[in-house]
Amino acid sequence: MHDIRAIRETPELYEKAWAAKGSPGRVAEILALDATLREAQTAGQTAQAERNEASKLIGQAKGRKDEAEASRLMAKVEALKGALADHAEAERSAGDGLRALVSSLPNVPAHDVPPGADEHDNVEVRRWGEPFAISAPKDHTSLGEALKLMDFEAAARMSGSRFVVLKGELARLERALGQFMLDLQTREHGYLEIAPPMLVRSEAMFGTGQLPKFSDDQFVLFPGQESARALPDLMAAPEIRWLIPTAEVSLTNLVREQITPEEELPLRLTALTACFRAEAGASGRDTRGMIRQHQFNKVELVSIVAPEDSDAEHERMVGCAEAVLKRLELPFRTMLLCAGDMGFSARKTYDLEVWLPSEGRYREISSCSNCGDFQARRMDARTKKTGEKGTRFVHTLNGSGLAVGRTLVAVMENYQDEDGRIAIPQALHPYLPGLTHIGGAR
Repeated sequence: MHDIRAIRETPELYEKAWAAKGSPGRVAEILALDATLREAQTAGQTAQAERNEASKLIGQAKGRKDEAEASRLMAKVEALKGALADHAEAERSAGDGLRALVSSLPNVPAHDVPPGADEHDNVEVRRWGEPFAISAPKDHTSLGEALKLMDFEAAARMSGSRFVVLKGELARLERALGQFMLDLQTREHGYLEIAPPMLVRSEAMFGTGQLPKFSDDQFVLFPGQESARALPDLMAAPEIRWLIPTAEVSLTNLVREQITPEEELPLRLTALTACFRAEAGASGRDTRGMIRQHQFNKVELVSIVAPEDSDAEHERMVGCAEAVLKRLELPFRTMLLCAGDMGFSARKTYDLEVWLPSEGRYREISSCSNCGDFQARRMDARTKKTGEKGTRFVHTLNGSGLAVGRTLVAVMENYQDEDGRIAIPQALHPYLPGLTHIGGAR
């Protein structure tokens, strides 16, 4: 959400920022609605004051036994009652329109975010490790199916496309990856492990920016209704629940409608959960394999910090995500996203891209974003120092530490040998005792 006062004071800044994110030309509409809203509020306050004054004068007129004046004043009060109703309706209409418009517009990019329209304009910040020298590398789908440990056909029969069944040692490897990531983030990086709900209300999805604009990308449940999407207002149905697209939703909303003492910040939270995405806008993209699934596991990192600490916390979070890839000895690069490629709620984002031998290129495996106070305003999440009266909005950050399925893909492809076996990275040996390779003679 945006501060309407800031939009009034610096309209050019917002127009330029939204244009950079693909939403130009909305400032004039916002200011017009804001003017209408304030006019209605002022008119309503003036009419209420006149009504109060007329009501007081009625008693005085009756005290003087001036029935004519009392009747005139009573007629005025009645007319003002109708005017108040009109002003209230105008205020409600303008307010609803203003809130709907402002809540549909993305966060403003930070000053150091590069301009650009899409991924081709992102800037490489650094890279780590050298791509593995693998002769004629197989992709993870071919490797997993040859080992008979990855079954897309069985998943499709029960769930449709973009699902997978993992079996045996491959299922163990995925479980080990998630446990390793959690242990690294909690034991070495100071994150607090959370086991959050994976079904949330609309208000929670609104708070982190998935609603209302991106409802088609989500899975929604509404008991007793044939189709929740047929409802005129998804936000108005209290029974509705959404499957989380990422634990960012659950973790960030832990501070919604709360005032967190500044002395307790930063809050660093992590969770390993299933994530659910409809992938409505991904038709025809990555249809083969595990890169883009409707259901996948992910270790999420969330930080809640004081505003002046968010930039440093962002860099720290990126380092925590990078540490996973370094421990697994997977080559990767860190990219600073341009304005046009950033997510809705982000003011600055780094993507980590891991090397996939079968594609001969780097693919996204983590996204770490600083959202500033954008989500906090939508959630009314504030902080204040003990003993002080004033509050201010916290800053929220989120990142993948990492997407477990994509990490499994990267391990399979980078650690494959010419016989189709998959070596176990050294960092995972404590989680898979006695297992050095997946595959081989059976």
